[in-house]
Amino acid sequence: MDQRNPPRLRPFSRPVSRLATRPDVITALRSLIGGFVGIGLVAGLAQHGLADTDLTLMIGAFGATAVLLYGTPTSPFAQPYNVLVGHVLSALIGVSVYLVLGQADWLAAALAVSLAIFAMQITRSVHPPGGASALIAVAGSPEIHAMGYSYAVLPVGLGALALLLVALVVNNIGVGQHWPRMRP
Repeated sequence: MDQRNPPRLRPFSRPVSRLATRPDVITALRSLIGGFVGIGLVAGLAQHGLADTDLTLMIGAFGATAVLLYGTPTSPFAQPYNVLVGHVLSALIGVSVYLVLGQADWLAAALAVSLAIFAMQITRSVHPPGGASALIAVAGSPEIHAMGYSYAVLPVGLGALALLLVALVVNNIGVGQHWPRMRP
């Protein structure tokens, strides 16, 4: 056994150099502002524009989208095509699975998410929170189920679009900032 590089026995015992780098204060503040304005806009649209006082239409997937858009804007998962297509496509798949199977159970949940992953890969639109949009279509509230395919437009499509518009402004503030990143 090599004494200089002993095997790691604990799963979380990786060297500090492998941890994510800490962003500078300006970048962290840009993320904070983006998250606040983006989620505030989507929640405000739901609460005041749609009279959704209990925020049923404020789906949890938008929290993860905000982390990607404002916290890691250079990630391929945080590009506009991936965000919009990944969310809407996954929501359509989730609604379809629910309508075909007619109930929210383990099979519907597994099928909705796995088909969403497959479809996002095939369309090169992988956006991890899209899996949550598919799952919410199946396992969501009766209000979500009653929406049918309109769930993919509102709240999913409109919410993703609002988050993207905020990202377009926030992620381009400052010298040398350029978002979105162009596809290769």
